Parts: sequence; C-alpha cells; structure tokens
Amino acid sequence: MDRPALADFLTRRRARLTPADVGLPPGARRRTPGLRREEVAQLAGLSVDYYARMEQGRGPQPSPQLAAALARALRLTDDERDHLFHLAGHEPPRRHSPLSHIRPGLLLILDRLHDTPAQVVSDVGDVLVQNPMAAALLGDVADRASHLRNVTVRWFADPAARALFPPEEHDALARAHVAHLRAAHAARPGDPHLVALLNRLRATGEEFAAYWEQHEVAVRRSSRKTVLHPVVGRLDLDCEVLATGGRDQLLLVYTADPGSETAERLELLRVLGRQDLGAAEAGNVPV
Repeated sequence: MDRPALADFLTRRRARLTPADVGLPPGARRRTPGLRREEVAQLAGLSVDYYARMEQGRGPQPSPQLAAALARALRLTDDERDHLFHLAGHEPPRRHSPLSHIRPGLLLILDRLHDTPAQVVSDVGDVLVQNPMAAALLGDVADRASHLRNVTVRWFADPAARALFPPEEHDALARAHVAHLRAAHAARPGDPHLVALLNRLRATGEEFAAYWEQHEVAVRRSSRKTVLHPVVGRLDLDCEVLATGGRDQLLLVYTADPGSETAERLELLRVLGRQDLGAAEAGNVPV
C-alpha cells in the first residue's frame, strides 16, 4: 500500500468533483473547489474520520470492497479505478467480478433520478448500486453479504424475496431469472464468479435445478411488473432496461403511468423513504 500516493490521489479526485456531479445539493458557499470530505464519506458509506485519515496518509489499508466504494463515490474511470486498487495494495477486480466498477455515465444518470426507483445490476444479477427510491421499493442491499445481493440467489434461497410479487407471476419470474443467467453463462464459460454463483444456486435445492435443465435462454428486457409493497400497497410499474455496450451492466428504471394510483403511491414512497419500513422489507431484493 502506498499511503502518500493514495492520499494525494483521493484528495485530487475529490477536488475535481462538484455536488451536481454526484447528485448532491450545492449547499452553502464553498471556500475550496470540489466535494467536502464528509460528502465523499457519505457516498462511499464510511465514517468521515476514516476517510479523513486516508487523505492524511495515516489510515489503515482499505479493503477491496471499500476501494470499490471509493471508486464509485469519486466517479473514477476504469483506469483510475485500477490505479486506486494498486495504490491500496490490491489487484484490481476482474471485469465481471462482484466488485465490477460502475461506469460514471450510469452513475450520473442514477444521480439524476430523484423520484424514480433505479438500480444498476450486472449481467448475472448482482445488484451493484441503488438509488434511495430503489432501496425503498425493493429493499436496501448495502449491508448485505455479496452473494445475497444477487437477485437470482435471493429468489431461490429465500422465500421472502418472492413476497413482493403476486404468486401467479412467480413461475414466469423464476424462468426469466434462470434464462438470463443461461445467456450469461454461455457468453463466458468458466468464469470463476459465475461458476461459484451456479454452485451456490444448485445448493439451494431442486427447484433451481429443474428450471436450469429446461435450458431456456433470454436476456433481461423491459417489462411490466407488479410489486406488492408492504407499506404503500400494489404498484404496477414499467421496468425499463438500459444496457451498456457490452451488456455487462444494466440500468433498471421503474416508472408509473402519469396520474395513476401507482404514481401517487410512488410519490408517497418517495416521501416516506426507507424510514420505518423495518422488517417488512428485510430480505426483498428482486428485480
């Protein structure tokens, strides 16, 4: 780990960003350019003191997960992300690893969607980042173990993950999850992360194995979804899927028909945020 170089790199990258670049309000007049330390800490999900010590060259070695969070918070390019990992004493993650770097352009779009649920998922269903509305709608993944952030694992490993959807749609949704995973598997056979994911899914029981043996293939596309939210009730949503060039990262945006009852309930959800959802939403992270 190169503490002085890491401190300098973090400081300079923070200075080049404005609150508007990361979806934050401008706030009071700033004496120096760039984000404040507390704003970067908030975006990365760590304490201000921890981040300040890193910029001062005296903090502990950040974990790979924390390095990935900092890369997202500072809107680093792929090359800058790799440089950050090297300075922190880690090998950069592979392109399709659970720590996949989210493209700054996707994060910029996500930052602009204040009143619409949206999240970025990998091509194998790992939820990489959510906006607050998506966390309120589908459950917050921030504090979950990495394998529990995968929507297909959640679907087959935890019955509570299905509670957000009408029972009559469960079969179609399960088929869609597995068919999408089949397509990704064919595109990159032997990928260690995908192999581990499939082994974990096979360990959930016979249900996944039965769907997998059907060998259905389909990539995730825009669709109409019904969400049975435990607080605001039934939501009939259009799920728009925006893919990157290589389709390895997908931006999912959930919208309601203007003036509809669902639109009113989404607005109520925006006002409520994630407060007091508690156990009612625990465990629910389907897409």
